[in-house]
Amino acid sequence: MDNSELLKVKTKTSGQVVFVVAGLAISLLLLSQIGNQTEWSENARNIGGQPRLWPAIALVIMVFGFAAHYWLMRRRRPNALDWVEARRWVEPLEYLLWFLIYVAVVPRFGFMPMSILFACTLTYRLGYRSRAALGLAAAFGIATVVLFKGLLGVNIPGAQVYEYLPDSIRTFFLVYL
Repeated sequence: MDNSELLKVKTKTSGQVVFVVAGLAISLLLLSQIGNQTEWSENARNIGGQPRLWPAIALVIMVFGFAAHYWLMRRRRPNALDWVEARRWVEPLEYLLWFLIYVAVVPRFGFMPMSILFACTLTYRLGYRSRAALGLAAAFGIATVVLFKGLLGVNIPGAQVYEYLPDSIRTFFLVYL
């Protein structure tokens, strides 16, 4: 069966075993780091005021919950449907990567050019490849800059590439783009 056929026969438990095992692994990892990431304060008046207490309780409950869920699943092994569903959960992480790249390049190349470039690139990536769609994406990029820098007055540092411009043009770019 290929992925399209698998999606047609998907059940309500598709992906469940992958989710439970991943949740258990992440919960165990976080619980193993609780001593390094939180502290036990000698100044706390009662046990409820300890900075480590509530995160530890939450993580212990998560570990027991995921472990019980896994045990109640009768140790079912992941099948092809589980992996298809898990892949669908991971797909949105691509947009997190796009955003991190955007945040990294804006200080180097500027808010306006990168907003336009990323709006058009993501529009193209989503399958909207007509001139009208890309034009709307570019307009959205420009509107984003106008909204944040012009109307809301958000102070976004100028780009490093602007340093190579002549003084009169650089000032305009730093203030408006």
